[in-house]
Amino acid sequence: MSATLARQHVIDPEVCIRCNTCESTCPQKAVTHDERNYVVHFDLCNACGACISPCPTGAIDHWRQVPSAAPYSIAEQLSWDSLPEQAALAVHDGGGMPPEVLAATQAASAGQGGAVSAPWSAQTPQVNLYPVAAPAIARVAGNLRLTDADASCDIRHIVLDFGATAMPVLEGQSIGILPPGANADHRPHYIRLYSIASPRDGERPNYNNLSITVKRVTEDHAGKPTLGVCSNYLCDLKAGDEVRVVGPYGSTFLMPNHPGANLLMICTGTGSAPMRAMTERRRRRRALKEPGETMLFFGARAPGELPYFGPLMKLPKEFIDVNLALSRMPGESRRYVQDRIRERGPDVARLLAHAETYVYICGLKGMELGVDAAFDEVCREHGMDWRELLARLRQGGRFHVETY
Repeated sequence: MSATLARQHVIDPEVCIRCNTCESTCPQKAVTHDERNYVVHFDLCNACGACISPCPTGAIDHWRQVPSAAPYSIAEQLSWDSLPEQAALAVHDGGGMPPEVLAATQAASAGQGGAVSAPWSAQTPQVNLYPVAAPAIARVAGNLRLTDADASCDIRHIVLDFGATAMPVLEGQSIGILPPGANADHRPHYIRLYSIASPRDGERPNYNNLSITVKRVTEDHAGKPTLGVCSNYLCDLKAGDEVRVVGPYGSTFLMPNHPGANLLMICTGTGSAPMRAMTERRRRRRALKEPGETMLFFGARAPGELPYFGPLMKLPKEFIDVNLALSRMPGESRRYVQDRIRERGPDVARLLAHAETYVYICGLKGMELGVDAAFDEVCREHGMDWRELLARLRQGGRFHVETY
């Protein structure tokens, strides 16, 4: 390649489902997004390839030859409705991945910064059964508000029935929802991704249905009033309404199936959806008396703003070790999930050191640093090196993070 040219990593906005996998996976923090597109910083991306394998649609696996001094800017990429025309790059081995990227991907996947595989005993998932061009049609079987009427957030448990249409899903997977209407540019709205909150045999056992957990969005990340297109659409649905569904997606954030596996789960808000699915899967199998511990750290402002608070509190303590972190309780200091992890340090350290423990983190992106710091502190206090342990957990498919 000429010294005046460079290979730029870009994302196809027509294929991207805005699932945030690339941004959460990228060890260089080179991926960013707005309400329109996910894009890659040319100056930050080092073509490590860590984001390639986890992408459920392949939207991330695109490259353009550009002048080294004039790559596509972030502003340009954010404005795209489709990738710009250009002569195709040479074909390489590795599924279209340049050889140096393929090698870096394989190396990174074995360490802390690469993709994480599914647990070895996880059931093989079905993915991409229904594309945007041919979505499945589901009917709303129920729409229940989970948070109190006076809570600061409106979170819903929505049950979708697929009738005779097959929709096989596993705990930890997601589906995409196609909201009706068009955006300001008169284009159909992009799909929105929602984690499945029910176990593999359905919200109602052995029925062809599933549930999702949806928070009504009324403001953006800066606190400016705005109405989330898909969340408000879903929260306002009534029983019998039809919904267009694509997917399912997700092949790594899956629960282990072998007896004796421990689940260490940490979540906030609607990040409780996959944790609820995994917990319910285990609850329905309690009669089998399978070994393995289940420990949950769940953060919210107050009990009335914590999804599934009532049912969660009814579960036997010998079945699940629940640790609530409530940050807005009158007369009490603020407590977050990382604080509760530190308080339960000996038990957390014991589980982290166990060869059959699988860690799942889901919720707001801001929780990651706090949880990481808490794990580091707990490990140091109990004679372990968190960085070394984290690398082994990731390499063994035992550490999974989905934040947004």
